[in-house]
Amino acid sequence: MTLLNAILRRTGLGVVTLFVVSVLIFIGTSILPGDVANIILGQMATPESLAALRAKLGLDEPAHVRYFIWLSDLLTGDLGFSKAGAGAGTIGTPISEMLMPRLVNTLRLATAVAVVAVPFAVTVGLLAAMYPGTKLDRAVTFTTLGLISVPEFLVATLLVLVVAVQLGWLPATAYISGQETGMKLVRALAMPALTLIIVASSQIMRMTRATVLNVMSSPYIEMAILKGVPRKRIILRHALFNAIGPIANVIALNLAYLVSGVVIVETVFAYPGLAKLMIDAVQTRDLPLVQACAMIFCATYIVLIFIADMVSILSNPRLRHPR
Repeated sequence: MTLLNAILRRTGLGVVTLFVVSVLIFIGTSILPGDVANIILGQMATPESLAALRAKLGLDEPAHVRYFIWLSDLLTGDLGFSKAGAGAGTIGTPISEMLMPRLVNTLRLATAVAVVAVPFAVTVGLLAAMYPGTKLDRAVTFTTLGLISVPEFLVATLLVLVVAVQLGWLPATAYISGQETGMKLVRALAMPALTLIIVASSQIMRMTRATVLNVMSSPYIEMAILKGVPRKRIILRHALFNAIGPIANVIALNLAYLVSGVVIVETVFAYPGLAKLMIDAVQTRDLPLVQACAMIFCATYIVLIFIADMVSILSNPRLRHPR
């Protein structure tokens, strides 16, 4: 019952958070200067034509009416229509049709990065914790601190300069049409994936090392050390299970970042992902598309953090059976 209560409590909190976020998203998009009617008709549009198009697109309704209409459609799975390509007599392109190929591209890139970055970073972080103060530990600490301090656009630019321009090993852009398979797909994903692996791995490594070393100072760990239990066994059999919670949280945050926070990487490599679609929608004031992308990003964060919380509860008996 304790586990069930925790699941229900965190599910309710996630739903409330998503509702609050939806309000903030709608308010944020509503206060953007200009609207899609200005983008469609251009600078030479007359006030009468602008008013007629706004009425056709439903932009003249009060803000609260537009919000509840949008929310009710969202709850039924109707994401609406993109307004940027809509004329005065058309309703636009269904947003679901625009999102699906971009979402597939983003998930493909995120999966490739996660498969490499997560096991690699956790393993290196554990090795650094096993041998604190050694050359390996100092090298990991120095490298991760340096990589965390470097923004991803600089990492991407350096990779393009060295790997693509100087060495010519990989293409400088990662544009894909959806028909690529095998090595063509690997080559297309290699540069953005490598950039994100470098950025994400450094944070997971640092958190893994710091969390395990923090657990190693616990009294039961000190007792195991005094009994002569090998350090490797202590870390893998005892310390790691109590460190899973924070590690799972930082992994969840980095996975969410791979879905929603890769705008710069997608822009640098011309990768047709979901984040770049949202930026294009902001430029054209396509508010329904912006709102749909933003809700997907926020829902991704909430779901991943929920999974991380469940992993923490299942791995820690004190959370499953609180006094």
